[in-house]
Formats: sequence, C-alpha cells, structure tokens
Amino acid sequence: MANGKDLRRIALALEGTQEAPHFDRAAFKVARIYATLAADGRTANLKFAHEEQEFKCMMAPAAFQPIANAWGRQGWTTATLSALSLPELKDALEVAWRHAVPKTRKR
Repeated sequence: MANGKDLRRIALALEGTQEAPHFDRAAFKVARIYATLAADGRTANLKFAHEEQEFKCMMAPAAFQPIANAWGRQGWTTATLSALSLPELKDALEVAWRHAVPKTRKR
C-alpha cells in the first residue's frame, strides 16, 4: 500500500526530477510535469500515453481512473495510492517520467 511520502521519495529518485508547487498540488517534473500529488497525499495524477492509460485503467480500475475532462483525454490519470503496491507505483512513475525526459536524455 503506497502513500504520498512513497510517491515523493520514488519520484525524486528519478533522474532530473524536481518538485515544485502547482496550484494546490506538488508537481514532479523533468522538462515537463509528469506527476502531481494531491495536498492530502492520497491521490496523484500521472501523465501516460493514451494506450498506457487504457491499459492501466483496465488492469487496475481500483487504482487508476482517467481524469474526467480534457486532461484525461490527453492521458492524465488519477492514481489512488492506497490501491497500489510500491512496485506498481514505481512502475507507473517511471512510465510517466519517460514522457517528460528530453529526448536527448531518454532511457
């Protein structure tokens, strides 16, 4: 069962990640924001490619839901952290992080 502290620790361990305020959330970014953490630490929004979003939401509907607006149609997905194991959270963050890394630094 993951939580906001786990997300922060894992995200900041990803190369080049910086944390910054983003409205009422904490944002994690490299060249672009790839994740935001709700102030209560219970949910996070992660940026996936459309196919990744569909797969995550299909495989773990209790953990992942598309944001219900235009942001969701762009791949932004809400993750309920308590529904994720630490390895699942790490995988989801790494997937989102890869989209934010400049092409010259992609891994």
